[in-house]
Amino acid sequence: METWDAIRARRNVRAYTAEPVTDEQLTRIAEAGWRAPSASNRQHWDFVLVTDRQQLAELGTVWHAAGHVASGAAAIALVLPVPVDERQRLLDQYDLGQATYAMMLAATDLGIGTGHSSVGDHARARAILGVPETHEVTYLLGVGHPADRPLRPIKRPNRRPFDEVVHRGGW
Repeated sequence: METWDAIRARRNVRAYTAEPVTDEQLTRIAEAGWRAPSASNRQHWDFVLVTDRQQLAELGTVWHAAGHVASGAAAIALVLPVPVDERQRLLDQYDLGQATYAMMLAATDLGIGTGHSSVGDHARARAILGVPETHEVTYLLGVGHPADRPLRPIKRPNRRPFDEVVHRGGW
């Protein structure tokens, strides 16, 4: 898929088929996150790739809107160190957003859907994945083949009108 098509086709997918995601595909998706830009190239993130059905089911309980993670072929847990101050928290969150979007686009390029989720119960998520207490499982990314329809460019996205969002030369 061309980059522009992947951008236009990417959507949050929260219902998946039983078709597996191969290790090669999951590695490629994770590599996209690994290659994402990071403030001062710090790369504070870690990614935990999860394919175990029991772990996926348990991860689906760490946030009220994470149920889709349990039905995916895989999940990627996005992990950050506990921040030492507000500046580090803001930089790390921004970096993680870039890594997340890179992974979502890479997945879309492969015809694989993703759906992001917050984590509310950090202690439980850490326990499920064996993440040390010096780190937080910040977000989850459900990964799988879309159950409803394939990923293809969306002609009429449900977005605010472009001209209301984009300002040229000033507000």
